[in-house]
Amino acid sequence: MQLLPLAPGRLRQGSPRHLPSCSPALLLLVLGGCLGVFGVAAGTRRPNVVLLLTDDQDEVLGGMTPLKKTKALIGEMGMTFSSAVRLVTVPTCLAFQYGAPDAGGLEHVPLGWSYWYALEKNSKYYNYTLSINGKARKHGENYSVDYLTDVLANVSLDFLDYKSNFEPFFMMIATPAPHSPWTAAPQYQKAFQNVFAPRNKNFNIHGTNKHWLIRQAKTPMTNSSIQFLDNAFRKRWQTLLSVDDLVEKLVKRLEFTGELNNTYIFYTSDNGYHTGQFSLPIDKRQLYEFDIKVPLLVRGPGIKPNQTSKMLVANIDLGPTILDIAGYDLNKTQMDGMSFLPILRGASNLTWRSDVLVEYQGEGRNVTDPTCPSLSPGVSQCFPDCVCEDAYNNTYACVRTMSALWNLQYCEFDDQEVFVEVYNLTADPDQITNIAKSIDPELLGKMNYRLMMLQSCSGPTCRTPGVFDPRYRFDPRLMFSNRGSVRTRRFSKHLL
Repeated sequence: MQLLPLAPGRLRQGSPRHLPSCSPALLLLVLGGCLGVFGVAAGTRRPNVVLLLTDDQDEVLGGMTPLKKTKALIGEMGMTFSSAVRLVTVPTCLAFQYGAPDAGGLEHVPLGWSYWYALEKNSKYYNYTLSINGKARKHGENYSVDYLTDVLANVSLDFLDYKSNFEPFFMMIATPAPHSPWTAAPQYQKAFQNVFAPRNKNFNIHGTNKHWLIRQAKTPMTNSSIQFLDNAFRKRWQTLLSVDDLVEKLVKRLEFTGELNNTYIFYTSDNGYHTGQFSLPIDKRQLYEFDIKVPLLVRGPGIKPNQTSKMLVANIDLGPTILDIAGYDLNKTQMDGMSFLPILRGASNLTWRSDVLVEYQGEGRNVTDPTCPSLSPGVSQCFPDCVCEDAYNNTYACVRTMSALWNLQYCEFDDQEVFVEVYNLTADPDQITNIAKSIDPELLGKMNYRLMMLQSCSGPTCRTPGVFDPRYRFDPRLMFSNRGSVRTRRFSKHLL
């Protein structure tokens, strides 16, 4: 079983080893006979692994609602994680788009893959070019042969039909949906006509006591912005119906070929999305739950049906988990993440993390947007009414904490303010009230220190006990020392 190492080492901003949130739709298929690499005994066979990755699919605002088949075939047949988050969002798409000349062009096929189907540049549904094992193939706008989600489904089915029956495989399918331009298949273009973006408590309200980028949003939103985001919400759901079909076809084919009971199927997304929260029309770059939480459903051998886990998992855990399934010794890796295979298999008395790092590096140049001259330099992703979704100093790092007694988020911005946002999500699940100025200073100090530790860790040191893990011992003196390579910053209330 050959596996492309998913994010060996740290997943950091700008790391080419991380699949960007603005990634092109990819279909990556691997088939090989390297079982000896993983120390598999003769006469045994490791399970197959299928990883399905959508682009910009939220979990908080109903992103899984259209996927009835997926929930039935994966979620109800396995485990659903209610607290899965992304780790980082890569700041610029252009530098990481597949097919760019400075990245090797369409001829470049990364090491480790037996079959490689990759979209040139960013997400499209029609009129695109694929690299098929290093050779370019152009597609037009004929639905029956060109609609990208269906093309990925058909290639996957062909692979299952013609692969060897004696070797396990790893398959990764990354769809364009529900990324813009939100082009639905013809049969789904009239679906959800009576659906609107959720009017939850943080919809179309002012982001009081938040980072300046959130505060600049105009409240209430203009009617044109609301119409735009409602339309985008419907179209996003429409594109997901084809993903639902893909999942159904894939599961049925695995069952037909006798592989289903020996296959782990992971379904997740790279990041969440918002539609009108805190008066921001549409995007994915903020620190709030709607942008960082993602769906994660898994079925496979040893996973009981209809399970829900509240364990805090992140996308950095996918690589270790898949390698664990393959039988690889994780002690030989330098991955930051942890294998959640024991969770999937129902292990008892399992020690697990209570916190995870979330980071983002803002996009934008230190110049004024000519369409919005009244705004400060460095803004980007601006709508016609000059509500901007991003800026070069929209750069933050957060500790997201979940334990039996706590549900907190602590964030710092890397700007002149060193602005801090803290939320108690037990009392305030919509993250409306920033409690940074009222929280217990000792607790604030613990989270500040933990953030510094997580930003500076590497490999196994990232798996140390968190603030709310019973094994954790807080020494405030460590906040004010260098501790080798650990970057620390004295906590001061005047920074809030």
